[in-house]
Amino acid sequence: MVSEAIFETINRLLNTLVADSKLLNENEIYTEVSPENIKAACLNIYTNIDCVLIDLFGNDISPADKLQVYYTFAVRSSNTLITLYTNIEKADIMQLESISNEIPSAAFYEREIQDMYGLQFNAIPDSRELVHHGNFPLKVHPLRKDFKADTRLDFVKREQEFISVQGKGVFEVPVGPVHAGIIEPGHFRFSVAGEPIINLEAKLYYVHRGLEKLSENENYMKVLLFAERISGDETFTNSLAYCQAIEKLSGITYLPERALYSRVVFAELERICAHLGDISGLCVDTAYIFPAGQFAMLRRWILILCEQLTGSRFLRNSNKPGGLRRDFIRSNEKIIHECMDKLEKEFAETVTIIKNNGMFIDRVEHTGILTNEMAVDLNVVGPGGRASGIKTDVRKEFPYAAYQKLKFNIPEHSNCDVNCRMNVKIEEVQESISLIRQALEKMPEEGTVSVEIGELKPHAFAFGMTEAPRGENVHFVMTGENNTILRYKVRTPSFCNWPALCHAVKTNTLTDFPLINKSFNLSYAGNDL
Repeated sequence: MVSEAIFETINRLLNTLVADSKLLNENEIYTEVSPENIKAACLNIYTNIDCVLIDLFGNDISPADKLQVYYTFAVRSSNTLITLYTNIEKADIMQLESISNEIPSAAFYEREIQDMYGLQFNAIPDSRELVHHGNFPLKVHPLRKDFKADTRLDFVKREQEFISVQGKGVFEVPVGPVHAGIIEPGHFRFSVAGEPIINLEAKLYYVHRGLEKLSENENYMKVLLFAERISGDETFTNSLAYCQAIEKLSGITYLPERALYSRVVFAELERICAHLGDISGLCVDTAYIFPAGQFAMLRRWILILCEQLTGSRFLRNSNKPGGLRRDFIRSNEKIIHECMDKLEKEFAETVTIIKNNGMFIDRVEHTGILTNEMAVDLNVVGPGGRASGIKTDVRKEFPYAAYQKLKFNIPEHSNCDVNCRMNVKIEEVQESISLIRQALEKMPEEGTVSVEIGELKPHAFAFGMTEAPRGENVHFVMTGENNTILRYKVRTPSFCNWPALCHAVKTNTLTDFPLINKSFNLSYAGNDL
C-alpha cells in the first residue's frame, strides 16, 4: 500500500526525532515528536514529501495535564494524511516554535491555538488575537478543559489591534461588522489611497458559537446535530465528513451501495444550489438583474427538490453514521431526472446570456486576481484554488461515497480572477448534473441505505473529509468513553480562504470589493465555529 510506503519514508526521514509512530484507518499516519523537535520534523516532512498543511489544532488531554498540538499534512497524490503531534506540559507559560515563516498557511491556525489554549508560538509573524475580540477577557482560553461551556464572562473594553498603513493620502474605510441585508457580521477595514485598495484586514468571529466546546463529552449522535448546523448551505457535506469519521471509529468496513450513491446525489444537489446562489450574486453585484433572477430561480428549483426528497431544503436530518436515515431516493428517481433535464437546459441558456454580454464580462475579467503563488502559500481550496491553477478535489484524491465509481472532470483555470472563479462554478454545476445522473443510473434497485453502528472505540481518532461547495472540508474526531466525543475539530474551506480574499482585493477599487467577495462567497458561520 502507498500509505505504508509513506509511513516507512517518514520514519526514515525523521529517524531519531520520532517518539512513536502508527498507521491507522488505512491512510492516516500519526507520529509523535518532542516539542523541541516538532518544528524541524514538520519542515522535514514539508520539504521532502509532496504534501500540504491542511490542519493544525490543539487538544487539552486533562487530567493528564498535557496539551497536544497536531500538524496534519495531506499527500494528495497518494490518498494519505500525515499527522505529527507533540505533548506539552501545561504551565502558566507554554511555548512552541512557529512554522508560519516557512509554511505561511499555518499562521491563522497558530493564532487560533494561542487564543483558545494559551499556547504561545515563538517568532510568529503576527501574534495578534484572531478569535477573541476587544471585549473578551485576557488569559481566558475557551478550549481548555477547565473552562466550562456555560461560563459567563466579564465584559471588558480593550482597543482592537489593526494594521495601520501610513503615508500621504492614505486613509481607512471601515465596513461592518453589521451589514445591510441578511448576511452575518464581519468587519472589513480597508486602507486606500484614493480609489485603489492598499490593504484589507478582515475581523471575523462575531458569530462564534463554541461548537467544538459544546461537543465535548456529548454522545456522538448529538454532535451530529452540531455538525449539520456549522453552515446552513453546507449542511450535508459537513454531516457527511463527520459521519465518515464516526464510521471509521466504529470499525465499519462496508456501507450499502444505495447509501453511497444517494450520498453522491445529495452532495451534488447541495453543490449545485450553492453555486447557483453564487453566480446569481455576481449578477446582482454587477446590476445585471435578469440573469440574477434566472439563476436564483434555478436555485429555488433545487431547494424545492431537496424538500420534496427529504423534508428539508438544506438536506438536514438525512445523513447519519452508517448511511442515511431512510431511502429518500426510492420512487423519486423520475422527479430528480426531470429536474436535472429542466435545470440543464435553462442553466445553459442563462450562462450563454451572461457570457455574451461584453459589459458584464468586462466587470469580472482581471478583477480580484489571486495569483497561483499566493493561492499555494495559503492553501486556497475549492473553486477559489482551482481558478488560480490548483487542481485539487477531495472527491478524486480522498474518494468517498461512490465517487471513485463515477466519471467527472475537475475544472482548471489559471487567470486567477473573478471570471475564472465564476467559470469554475459554472462547469462544476454541469459536472454535478452529470454525477447525479450517473449515480441514479448505477444505483442498485434493491438493498438498504444504512447499517447499524456499533460501539465506538474509546480514545481513538479519525479524520473525515469531503469536497464541500467551497472546497476541502476536514473533520477530526477523537472519542471518549461510552460513545462520547472528546475532541471535535472542524476545519471548513472558509477558514483557508478568508486570508486569500484579503490579498485578492489589493490594487482593486472599493466598488470591486462586493464582486470579489461574492466570487469567493465564504461562510462566516463556517469560519466562526
